[in-house]
Amino acid sequence: MLSQQLVEQLNTSRKFFERSTACLEETDSAFRPREEMFSVAEQVASVALTIDWFIEGAFGDNGFNMDFEKHHADVKAVSSLKEARAMLDAAIARAQETVSGMSDDELRKPLPDGPIMAGVPRLAVFAAIDDHNAHHRGALTVYSRLLGKTPAMPYMDA
Repeated sequence: MLSQQLVEQLNTSRKFFERSTACLEETDSAFRPREEMFSVAEQVASVALTIDWFIEGAFGDNGFNMDFEKHHADVKAVSSLKEARAMLDAAIARAQETVSGMSDDELRKPLPDGPIMAGVPRLAVFAAIDDHNAHHRGALTVYSRLLGKTPAMPYMDA
């Protein structure tokens, strides 16, 4: 069943993200390479909030919320890595709960016309979530190295 595969896909994405960022600590929360860039905590918060955005957009009643200024403000409001990690865990749990038990037909239902992924099956947002997570995971790997830390390889236990 596709729903179980998507639940596992989120678990795998979480493992990769956790392994890559495990070297970052709460004391690193505010680090940012340049003033205009997201901090460590904001990077993780962006991952969490974007998972919610994709799931609400694909499976909610109101479609994709295009208020990116609010999304950006919500990300910028997070200053604690611990809080951001909790947000990420909660977002993954909500996404898994949303799709758990959905039929393959429900998951393959096309997204409505609009600016975001129009006409593709709703389950395609999971690939977009993975891509977005990998983007921020990579950025946080660079942040880790700038902090003098060595991030773990995401695809295997050390």
